[in-house]
Formats: sequence, structure tokens, C-alpha cells
Amino acid sequence: MRKIKFTPTQRLEILAQADAGTPVADLCRQHQISAATFYKWKKEQADEADESKRRIKELETENARLKKMYAELSIDHGILSDGYAMLKKWQAQDASRT
Repeated sequence: MRKIKFTPTQRLEILAQADAGTPVADLCRQHQISAATFYKWKKEQADEADESKRRIKELETENARLKKMYAELSIDHGILSDGYAMLKKWQAQDASRT
């Protein structure tokens, strides 16, 4: 059997045809691939999708952690700014008394 190289786009098109309802045997015969090759491509696509979902979930978790950190730092900054303003006010009052 000859070896044909399919691009990832072509592979996705063949898998999409199968999802649309075309029998696997007909697709394999039409594109001259074995059923094992077809199912290998299908498994690779599923693994890739799972990896993408896992990565997205990791990024969402990291984003939530960073948002929480930003909120805490923002609150701390506000408290320190208020305290600094009060300190300057008290120093100005002390300076005017002397």
C-alpha cells in the first residue's frame, strides 16, 4: 500500500465527514487510508482537544489566582494611601503648632 501524507487540515476534513454521518469504510476507501489510520487520527484529535481543555482550565485557575492577588494588593494600597494621607495631615498640624 502506498504511503500518502495528509495535512492536518485534510485530516480534520475527513474526520468532519465521518462526524457528518459518512460511513468510515466509505471514507477509508475514498481517501485510500486504513480504518486503523482513521481511528488513530480520531484518537489524536481527541487527545489534542483534551490537552487544550486542560490548558484552558489551568489558565483560568491562574487568572483567578492573579485577580485575587490584585484585589488584595489594591485593598492594601488603598489602606496605605489613606494612612499616608492621615500621617501628612497630622505632621502638618504638629508643624503649625510649633
